[in-house]
Amino acid sequence: MSSKPLNDTLHRVTQRVIENSRESRQAYLDLIAREADGMGDRAAVSCSNLAHAYAGMEDDKGAMVAGRGPNIGIVTAYNDMLSAHAPYYRYPERLKIHAREVGATAQVAGGVPAMCDGVTQGETGMELSLFSRDVIALSTAVALSHAMFDGALLLGICDKIVPGLLMGALRFGHLPMIFVPGGPMPTGIPNKEKQRIRQLYAEGKATRAELLESEMKSYHSPGTCTFFGTANSNQMMMEMMGLHIPNAAFINPGTKLRQALDRAAVHRVAEITRKGEDYRPLGRVVDEKAIVNAAVGLLATGGSTNHAIHLPAMARAAGVMFDWNDLSELSAAVPLIAQVYPNGSGDVNHFHNAGGMGFVIGELLEAGLAHGDILTVGRGGFADYAKEPGLDGEELVWRDVGPSGDDTMLRPVSAPFRPDGGMRLLEGNLGRACFKTSAVDPERWTIEAPARVFEDQPNVAAAFKAGELDRDVVVVVRFQGPRANGMPELHKLTPVLGVLQDRGFKVALVTDGRMSGASGKVPAAIHCTPEALGGGPLSRLRDGDVVKVCAVTGELSTTADLSARDAAPDPHENLGTGRELFGMMRRFADGAEQGASAMLATGGL
Repeated sequence: MSSKPLNDTLHRVTQRVIENSRESRQAYLDLIAREADGMGDRAAVSCSNLAHAYAGMEDDKGAMVAGRGPNIGIVTAYNDMLSAHAPYYRYPERLKIHAREVGATAQVAGGVPAMCDGVTQGETGMELSLFSRDVIALSTAVALSHAMFDGALLLGICDKIVPGLLMGALRFGHLPMIFVPGGPMPTGIPNKEKQRIRQLYAEGKATRAELLESEMKSYHSPGTCTFFGTANSNQMMMEMMGLHIPNAAFINPGTKLRQALDRAAVHRVAEITRKGEDYRPLGRVVDEKAIVNAAVGLLATGGSTNHAIHLPAMARAAGVMFDWNDLSELSAAVPLIAQVYPNGSGDVNHFHNAGGMGFVIGELLEAGLAHGDILTVGRGGFADYAKEPGLDGEELVWRDVGPSGDDTMLRPVSAPFRPDGGMRLLEGNLGRACFKTSAVDPERWTIEAPARVFEDQPNVAAAFKAGELDRDVVVVVRFQGPRANGMPELHKLTPVLGVLQDRGFKVALVTDGRMSGASGKVPAAIHCTPEALGGGPLSRLRDGDVVKVCAVTGELSTTADLSARDAAPDPHENLGTGRELFGMMRRFADGAEQGASAMLATGGL
């Protein structure tokens, strides 16, 4: 594949990340080297310990005692309340069979919790969601803490699960590891129809029964939800970092091709352990260039804004320092070459069928907009991820992707949907925030209007129903940051604000909470930091203050004099639904730009 020299901005940002990470990255590499020496050989483990580990392994006990091949740990996020994770039910049985085919063994090292943001959306359980990422990371560490494994397979897909798995796994970065996705459910009703019914319901023009029927036609079977939110952005980023078998992300569950890719993941992780000749430890795969590649993929595809939080956290777990300045600067250089719902009309199945990640990676490499020299878990280099998998009889093969199969969804770098990646950093006297421009009409990139200040979603809905928001307005929803209430997603705001915008009003959202990949068409300054709790600027805003949100100039400001005002009190009790158990995480969480993690803030990372 011919390619242009590396883009100047990409090179400059990468070098800055490398320089900013010099000490922390070296400390991380020293850590995993020590771990490899201390946990690298089961022969050094006591016989009593080994007996405990072998006791439950009826079929593989002899092979494990003989030490004939590598032992692979499986960390699974299976539950059947998440449609995306329901396909993992039989995976351990199959993965163990595939391991035996290459003289290896496999054990379920542990399970991690996996909550569904779609189920908890707008409910108090959503206030546990972001910190579930830290719990998943800690659970992954518990699973891998047994000095029994030569490599690992990580089974997880959705919003906090993949970042949590990677953050925990990176502390065992001396081991090779591969993520094993389950794939998206088949396409349901058209996304525009789903959005139409949601807005009708918000206006009181559709019944709850009609809304439920519409939603169940959209989310209808095992597999990942098909819109390009955080879950599918996770899968895209794992491809961009070389942590999947190439182009495994968007193959539907239960297909022969899906099963062939799962089998290939087992065989490959057995090949890249220290027992083989192609050792590829996770901590070496995830480096500064891989993190930059992940950011580039996020921008090129218009992925979830949640990764403005997750990407710095994942990077930090590998000793890499990456922040919103880096993301915003890359955004100015990386064109938007994919439009997947909610940015476009088609879902991830249409995206994959049109060329998917193979097309995206091929275009980025050819344009010098991705690092082609990263170490991946695959047999070849990153260029292999620009191909698509298929079956030739029973054999797994990779083919050239060719041109886009649908230029309404995928375009070449030479003719992008937009010249930039659509992730803008906003700054001003209200703090720093992210603005995702990908799905927002450029005419709405600047909104200046009086504020209406709220401290939860239900009060926004009540004001909307009362007609109090039928005007040009900047809706401010504060005390939604990580230390206030765990930084929940605020998706219930999307239909309400969308209706106001459709009525012709100039509307914007400002919040220290999250909106993720479903932020949609309404201009939104999200993840505001410093958050309101602790005296952040949002805590001093009042109804009627004029607020400006501008993605053109990167401004988030008010004309009000905030310095003379007292901060509003924290309205949260954080009791019920287990929220009181997460008090320590709220108390010690760092800011959104640092990753909004208590674990990273207090763990010496």
